[in-house]
Amino acid sequence: MAKPNYGFEKRQRELEKKRKKAEKAMKKSGPQDQDPEQPQADAPAVAPAESTGQDGAKA
Repeated sequence: MAKPNYGFEKRQRELEKKRKKAEKAMKKSGPQDQDPEQPQADAPAVAPAESTGQDGAKA
């Protein structure tokens, strides 16, 4: 059986907390006339940016 990688899990939790905190801060500082149900345009841009760093290293 494989050993659990606690360092990786901790880092993922920290990144998730940081992301949520940033979203909350943006929501507070953003314009008040936006509908809360509308998806944010910058939210999907976060995931591809993380994966491009490793793909570029392989090339």
